[in-house]
Amino acid sequence: QVQLAESGGGLVQAGDSMRLSCTTSARTSGRYVMAWFRQAPGKEREFVAAVRWNEGTTYYADSVKGRFIISRDKTKNTGYLQMNSLKPEDTAVYSCAAAPGVITSATYSERSYTTWGQGTQVTVST
Repeated sequence: QVQLAESGGGLVQAGDSMRLSCTTSARTSGRYVMAWFRQAPGKEREFVAAVRWNEGTTYYADSVKGRFIISRDKTKNTGYLQMNSLKPEDTAVYSCAAAPGVITSATYSERSYTTWGQGTQVTVST
């Protein structure tokens, strides 16, 4: 089974940029979808973005559309979340997730994903 490992979290100021990485333990097949979710203290985990590994089709939550960019590098078995114009409300633990064969309508649901990384803290100060 594929394992995921995130990196790149930390503390930044509002307006700054940060890139998160999610590296898979094995070559990821084209059927996989990789997604990023986040969970702020006292809140439920929410969808951030997803990318279809083979086609590169992307999906975004409205709250990050236009500021965040999800991508993947097949040669490095790594997905990325480029976060720009960060806001204090972006503060959360960010987790990457993956699963094969996720249909479009289920892309935004955490229940669609079978493999999760350990999460990385992103803190945006004012």
